[in-house]
Amino acid sequence: MRTNKTLDESLSIEVAKQVNSRAQTSFKNAYNAALVTDGAAYVQGFLALLRKSYVLLEHGWLELDDRIIDPTLPHLHCTAPDLYYFPAQQLTVKQLKAAVEEAKEDYPEDEPLPIYGDAPYEYYGEVMLGGKDYLNAYQAAEAKCKELNQRIADQN
Repeated sequence: MRTNKTLDESLSIEVAKQVNSRAQTSFKNAYNAALVTDGAAYVQGFLALLRKSYVLLEHGWLELDDRIIDPTLPHLHCTAPDLYYFPAQQLTVKQLKAAVEEAKEDYPEDEPLPIYGDAPYEYYGEVMLGGKDYLNAYQAAEAKCKELNQRIADQN
């Protein structure tokens, strides 16, 4: 299900600068931002964004009260109306730190992010995800992309 929170573009850009965010590293950007943003929760899920058509990405961001803070926003080259966020998992900073430390201990050769939680896992395509929440978020984001792309096709 799509989040009903609003993207705070100015705070997203400010936080992106503060953590020196990089393109194509949304989970790491969100992790670093969570460490410096009081009261924020780290969120993993999916993002539908406009390119030539809408595409679907696995993505990480923060939520703070009723706002989304996306430290990867400057690298997406989109504005708020062209972005749709679909959360699958939310972690407090304490939970996030613990999960990253555990991942580093258990799988030192792998990146600790994203965090998928405990098995059993669901699947989309050939990629393993977290539990049912991931599958539900993926399916909602996929449906939104199809709807938006159909609107684009109908306008042409």
